[in-house]
Amino acid sequence: MIGEQSIRLAAFVGVLVIVATWELLAPKRKLSDSKGRRWVVNLSMIAIDTVAVRLIVPLLPAGMALLAKEYNWGVLNQVELPKWFAIVAAVIALDFVIYLQHVLFHFLPVLWRLHRMHHSDLDIDVTTGNRFHPIEILISIAIKLAAVAFIGAPVVAVISFEVILNATSQFNHGNIRMPEKLDRLLRLFVVTPDMHRVHHSITPRETNSNFGFNLPWWDRLCGTYRPQPELGHEEMTIGLKEFRDSRKLTLFHLLIQPFTK
Repeated sequence: MIGEQSIRLAAFVGVLVIVATWELLAPKRKLSDSKGRRWVVNLSMIAIDTVAVRLIVPLLPAGMALLAKEYNWGVLNQVELPKWFAIVAAVIALDFVIYLQHVLFHFLPVLWRLHRMHHSDLDIDVTTGNRFHPIEILISIAIKLAAVAFIGAPVVAVISFEVILNATSQFNHGNIRMPEKLDRLLRLFVVTPDMHRVHHSITPRETNSNFGFNLPWWDRLCGTYRPQPELGHEEMTIGLKEFRDSRKLTLFHLLIQPFTK
């Protein structure tokens, strides 16, 4: 769908520019690794992921939504609901699926080997929000396709969800400073950078918390919420203990990382 791709690209670039500018003007943490090297690697991974999806996946979630509507698949296509309610319900349901997916990628060893590439970044900023192994992206697409078909999500809801998810992922990975009162208010409705940064701590009990990307409610409801890192945001260590050598975090090393020890 050409329209969908244009909307997603515009939202991606817009949020990237806004958050990157915010990081320059009001950074939360001092970076420990080369920003230029990390940006080249992380942005290159986006290009590889996009090509992999285009070459391998015959149907994207928005296309599945159209099929579900045509063939009357899914829960929401079995009941008469106001259009706005169906859209909101579908977005919330899809967000919960992504939360569960994220938890799964942490606790199933074979999936963690893919997802740990995301956590091996030695710093966290707006580009980290797009740093995922292409195999993880393909598995995520498959899960989304199944979820869209099961839910019977309207195509508008699917496109909206994809745009919101990418935007909030870039936002909550941002190395940005905001007033504590604003953070406390925002994290009632959306995952904030301070909330998600805890998830990138080198401490395992903190890594295995705050799994939400968009809506912050699932962590509280499921008992995986941790309000702050024990050492504070400026003193906490980002990344994984087994991947501390930046010379082994090149694009090539990241692509083969799931197949190494």
